Formats: sequence, C-alpha cells, structure tokens
Amino acid sequence: MMQKHQARAIVVILLLVWSSLLSAAPKAVLIPFWNVSNEASTATIDHSVWQTILTGYLNTNHSSAIHRFNYAALKDNVVDSKKLDDYLSSLQQLEPRSYSKAEQKAYWINLYNALTIQVVLAAYPVKSITQIHQGWFSFGPWNDVLAEVAEQKLTLNHIEHGILRPIWNDPRVHYAVNCASFGCPNLSPKAYTAANMEKLLEQAAKEYVNHPRGVKFLSDDYLMVSSIYRWYRSDFDRNDGGVIAHLVRYARPSLAMRLDGFKGTIDHDYDWKLNRP
Repeated sequence: MMQKHQARAIVVILLLVWSSLLSAAPKAVLIPFWNVSNEASTATIDHSVWQTILTGYLNTNHSSAIHRFNYAALKDNVVDSKKLDDYLSSLQQLEPRSYSKAEQKAYWINLYNALTIQVVLAAYPVKSITQIHQGWFSFGPWNDVLAEVAEQKLTLNHIEHGILRPIWNDPRVHYAVNCASFGCPNLSPKAYTAANMEKLLEQAAKEYVNHPRGVKFLSDDYLMVSSIYRWYRSDFDRNDGGVIAHLVRYARPSLAMRLDGFKGTIDHDYDWKLNRP
C-alpha cells in the first residue's frame, strides 16, 4: 500500500513539474558578450542555402494556413541534409559581432530556425519537439547546447532570450523564431535578411494575429489567444501598451473592432504537435 502511495506521489510531482515547464517562459536576460556590433560594416551574410531548404521542404499552401515542414523528405535526402548541416557550420564559423546590428538580427533568427529543423531531423520521426531533450525533466531541446559561435556554446534559449529579445527589444521576434509546432507562428518561407526584415516581421505578425491559433473569440466576452501572449506578456506590455493593444494593431478591421476595449475573459492555448505534413 505504501509503495502505491509513493508511486502516486511521484506521478503527481512529475505532473506538477511538467505543468510548470509548460507554463513558464525564460525571461529576457542579456548576454553582454553578444551586445557588440560594427555599424560601419556593409558586409552581408549569405543565407541562400537556407532559402533553398525552405523552398524545397516548406509547404505554405495547406488549407489550415499553418505552414508544414516535410521533415521526412529532407531526412531522406542525403544531399540536402548535408547542405543544411554545412550551412549551420558556416554560420557558426562567423563572428556575428563584426557585422551591423541589422545583419546580426537576420543571422540569429535564421540560425535559430535552421537549428530547430536540424534538431527535429535528428530525432525524427517524433510527434512533438517537446519530446526531444537531453535531461529527464527537460521540456524540449531549448536548453540543450546545439551550436558554438565565437567559442561560445549556445542553446536555442540563449539565442532567443539572451540575444534576440534583450538586444532588439522587438516583440515581433516571437513571430520570427519557429518552434516546429502547429501552435507556433509560421516558419517564414523566406530567409530573413537585413533588407527584408521589417516586411517579414510585419507580415508574420498580421498572419498570426488573424489566424484562430493566434486569436479566437469563443463568445462576445470570452477570448482565446495563443499562450505566446501569456509567456511573453512583458514584451508586449513594454512595447505595445499591452497584449490587446498589440493585437488591435495587427488585426483586420472586423477583429480589431471586437478586440478594442475588450474586458471579458482571456484564456490561452497552444498546440505542440509537430508541424509536419
């Protein structure tokens, strides 16, 4: 009997730990090492290989309007898989701090997204990226060391929460970095560059806010929004005057009218299923 109670207690503890991991999000804490740039530099970074991978394996025409990545096809293609590996190796051999801030922003977003594809490929077939991790109590691969740049070991969390969020202070970054899940903002079909950055970020924000997984009214006084807006609420509060104000900014007119001044109940949801075909 005692063993049964102990087993149940362990299960409860594990469920509580898992629940806390699901609801928690790392704070944006600057890694000072990366907050350096050369604004006099006009050098650019070649992301054409990443563009080739996106063009070949990302389906942007699904009826759900959620982009699907064909992990199985890429894993079976030895040549293209090596192209992805070589691209990531080439990015890690660069010194991003020698480039302008605009060029760096594109570098980090593309590195993050390409690393995410690579880590899923290594574990595929898998039902969710959350199943990929190195530790017993880890939730996904975000704290696993996946890269080394300028002799600094990096995790996906380092890139997002130690570099992108605190340096650029731009909540639209959440629409750019992809977590390989249905609930996530779409993986962009275009590689980010300094030149197209503003256009792609604005487009990504509008697409997500106006999709049901981003914002959905269940009734006039009950609103369901993506968990992104709970996890990173501080980013939207600081930059856009709050989540609702941010949503109104990017919503289509009919949705914006319902959101403006909304005082009802707000709930959150997120679908962690892998964004495969």
